[in-house]
Amino acid sequence: MGLKDLVISLFQLDKDWTTRIVMGMLVMSVIWGLLGIIDALMVRIQEATWGLTQTLPLSPQEYFASITLHGARDLFPFAEQLEFALFIYFTIKLLNIQPRAKWLLNIAFIMMNISPMFMEGPIIITNQPGFDNYFPATSWYYLAPLGIPDFSQYVVSITWYIGWILLDGFTYLAGIWIVYHYYLASKQVKEKLPVVLVFFLMDTLLYMIGYSGVTVADVWDVLAFYHITGLDVIANQVAFWIFGHAIVYMAWLPAVGALYLLIPVLANKPLYSDRMGRISALLYLIFSNNVPIHHLYMVNLPLDLKFLQEALTYAVVIPSMMTFFNLWATAKGSQVNFNLITAWTVTSFAGAIAAGVTGISNATISFDAIIHNSMWVVGHFHAMILWSIVPAAFAVLYFMLPMMTGRSWYSRSLGWIHFIGYMIGTSLLIIGFELTGFSGLLRRTEIYPITGLVTEGEVMATAGAFIADVATLLWFLNLVLTLVKGHPMKTWNSVPELINEVAMSFSYYPKLDSLSSIKITKSMSRLFHSKSKRGLGKDWALGVLGAILIVLSTIPLAIAGNFYTTTGWIWIATLTLGIVITSIFTLKAAKTI
Repeated sequence: MGLKDLVISLFQLDKDWTTRIVMGMLVMSVIWGLLGIIDALMVRIQEATWGLTQTLPLSPQEYFASITLHGARDLFPFAEQLEFALFIYFTIKLLNIQPRAKWLLNIAFIMMNISPMFMEGPIIITNQPGFDNYFPATSWYYLAPLGIPDFSQYVVSITWYIGWILLDGFTYLAGIWIVYHYYLASKQVKEKLPVVLVFFLMDTLLYMIGYSGVTVADVWDVLAFYHITGLDVIANQVAFWIFGHAIVYMAWLPAVGALYLLIPVLANKPLYSDRMGRISALLYLIFSNNVPIHHLYMVNLPLDLKFLQEALTYAVVIPSMMTFFNLWATAKGSQVNFNLITAWTVTSFAGAIAAGVTGISNATISFDAIIHNSMWVVGHFHAMILWSIVPAAFAVLYFMLPMMTGRSWYSRSLGWIHFIGYMIGTSLLIIGFELTGFSGLLRRTEIYPITGLVTEGEVMATAGAFIADVATLLWFLNLVLTLVKGHPMKTWNSVPELINEVAMSFSYYPKLDSLSSIKITKSMSRLFHSKSKRGLGKDWALGVLGAILIVLSTIPLAIAGNFYTTTGWIWIATLTLGIVITSIFTLKAAKTI
């Protein structure tokens, strides 16, 4: 196979345009993810080396830049781009709708992959005192006004903020593209959409709502950088961290949607409660966006406002309990065959519970005062990412890639080695983080007391990171070999049939009975039998009205200044009202609830 054939196979250039764009997004997300892994290994090497030899192989700038680039690359061009690729692909395939606005999706794709390039630097060199060429050493963004001239002695390049604005642009353009196609489908649909599509639409809306404050903060920072406006630091932080809690659910809820698809198929049973799944999606959307302050408990804000955030954060537990009960009841009593997709699915289900329990304690003001900014928090969100979000992503990718390429996976053995190595490595990593957190170690600490528990935790986490990364590289090798040498698959008539065929190829046992979940397929196949209707419709119009309220809520936020006034309450009330209206009527208009 020549280079031309390799590129065609890698990017699926012989397929339709949506498949080409989705494959491009998947390939680029994997590349950014591997770069982010390298950044993470640099951090682990720095901290483990200090514990073992009391030397630092990297400069402080390189160390802090590695932390920021790990987060920026793995959270945005990797995780967010991967999730939007899943949304786009399954929106078109499961709705069986003709895609439109190719130009919009192409622009969004370009913006996403240029964004981290602007964040990396150095791109613009200035004579500004305190300017650091390697400006990702800001260590993360919530430290505003760090990096802005006249507000900080440490100044970064304007391209750092331009990179964030490009990221905002991708989120809204890709989100608008997806919502627009749900709008087109709603004009033809008589019955409600499958629950998995409810979660994909809901999460798209969650991204767009959650990024509202980020966009305000980014634009505000650019204006302040050029002295066009002033900068209220607390209001700027609150605006940015509107997505601070939502980002957790932005990343995790696609995994929940995947579980709603995979568990009924693997259990060969219909979902225990379709209605419960739809209601939980609505509650997730309502309660995941209006709790920004729970990441700012240590900021000088009114205590009663913090208590409100604590209560609203606990409210997210309700849809989570509904979801886990619904999925557990679906699988209860089933004879589920053990295969690789089952293994990843079970891991995601159990990992979400294990990591989610610690999230409840994070939301408690008194407990947060103890563990705030410690490695315990890092262990919590890495457990959610590595034990729930990523396993669900692998469960989907293991059947999605054959679905896109028409080729079966090259190696069954590499698939199982990937799973076993990944689970061993991530377990060591998370336990190591928790050990250092229990010892009181703050996050982003490269020089720390040489005590037994801290050193052991750092070395354990580093060893685990290397094991998990090697296992992931083996998955990537299997992916490339599949695209180049994978055997053509037989034709399939439904997504559940495809899932079962791929699962059988990775079976732990030599024989598997054929599985099917026809009820899911039927609900998908009956979507398009009514005639198209004209006009936006009342529910879509109300959804737009809610979005306008969310945008307008930024006005009192920007002028709040001292939050010990009614202005801050006007902001949170307007924001919450906009979220509720948008959530209810947009999901209703799209035939999802």
